[in-house]
Order: sequence, then C-alpha cells, then structure tokens
Amino acid sequence: MTKLGFQLYSARNFQPYSDIFAKLGKAGYSEVEGFGGIYADLDEAGLKNLRAELDKNGLTMASGHFSPDFLDGQVEKSLAIAKILGMDSIYAPHLAADQRPTDAAGWRAFGKRLHEMSKPYKDAGFEFGWHNHDFEFVKQGDGSLPIEQIFEGAPEISWEADIAWVVRGGADPFAWIEKLGPRISAVHVKDIAPAGENKNEDGWADLGHGSVPWPKLMKTLAGTKAKHYVLEHDNPSDIDRLITRSIASFKTY
Repeated sequence: MTKLGFQLYSARNFQPYSDIFAKLGKAGYSEVEGFGGIYADLDEAGLKNLRAELDKNGLTMASGHFSPDFLDGQVEKSLAIAKILGMDSIYAPHLAADQRPTDAAGWRAFGKRLHEMSKPYKDAGFEFGWHNHDFEFVKQGDGSLPIEQIFEGAPEISWEADIAWVVRGGADPFAWIEKLGPRISAVHVKDIAPAGENKNEDGWADLGHGSVPWPKLMKTLAGTKAKHYVLEHDNPSDIDRLITRSIASFKTY
C-alpha cells in the first residue's frame, strides 16, 4: 500500500514540531518532507537532534525542499542536511514573484540553472527535481508555459507534482501527468475546498474533503515512478483535524 508523507510546512503555525512528530507517528504517517525553515540554520548537532526526534516517532524525512539560492550557494551544507536527515530526494520548491522570468527565454534559462544546480546532488545519489505552484501554468505572450520551458532547460531533473497547484493554475492535471509522467518522482497530495468555502484556510481543504478527484488521480499516478506522496495544506486552521482526516481519506484510495 502507498504510504502518505506529511509536508512539515503545513504545521509551521502549530509549534513545537516535537508535538507534531508525535501526532504524525500516532496517526500512522511514516514519512515527512522538510523545508528550509526546519533545518537551514541548524548545525550538525542540531540536525542530529532533529534526526533523533524523527526516529523516536517512527518517521523518516525522505525528501526536502531547499530554495534555489541555498542549493546554489551552500552545496556542502545542503548535502550535509540531506545526508544527516536521511533524505533520498531534494526539490527546489519555489521562485519568488520578483525573481520570476517574464518570457520563455528567461524560463528556459532558469531551467538550465536548475540543470547545473542538480549536478552535485545527483552525483551524490539524490533525486533532484522542481516542485511547482500555479504560476508555471500561466501562458506567456507566445502561448507557451513556464513549466514547459523549465523542463526543456533541465532535461534530466524530475518533477514533484503539486496537483492542486496545477488545478489552481487552470490546467488539467491528468493531461500533465500524461505529458510529464516520466518526470514525476514525488507528488504533493492536497485538496481544494469547494468555491467560496474555507476562506480562512485560503480555500484549501483536508484531503478527501475538497474538489480534487484524488481516487482517480491515484490510479493515474500509479503509472509513474512517484515514490513519495506528501500531504500538504498551506494554511490549516486545525492541525489535528488535517492530520487525522487526511490519512483516513488516503487509505481509501
């Protein structure tokens, strides 16, 4: 049976993380995905303490998000973080609005940057990929999409497909799974509330309590090489509800 992981960014407003780890372990999660706010400023001792906390709760930090600038500028630190915490996959997760290219050539150049960036991590045995939001699916002046240019510029990196952001970008997730399926090495599993609902949660929903067709998507994604399925909710109001309801839904898929 496919395991469900948990993106720790979802719990950033519900501290301390030691309590979150205990809740996740008790609820049946076995993997988590980290992000820069968790580990970027930790020294080796801090990283080892974090690893021990995860181990104690039966959790593995199988994958992690690192900003492009951090991956570029602090290669040895990034590799140390990934190795100490036991990751097998590294994903560049986002590009701030003021850093985003404005045309196809710019996005292709960014893809080439990711391609170069990936080399030391892939050489060290890590999966390396890009994690999308919605802006990659917004058409440019020539009708092309940033997601196309990124992967054209980076022909050998993988894709952590955030399906709900694909939907929010106005695209058909099934079409993109078909088109980029060989690239998919991980999936963000999140749900979108029905129109007008959950405004206090930015319109997101617990898995299985929204409008994204996850049962059908899981069947389609089974044909990819995705090895990590990671629950995420960008702004939950109740972390216990998110943790328990989402894994209950996932077990039915």
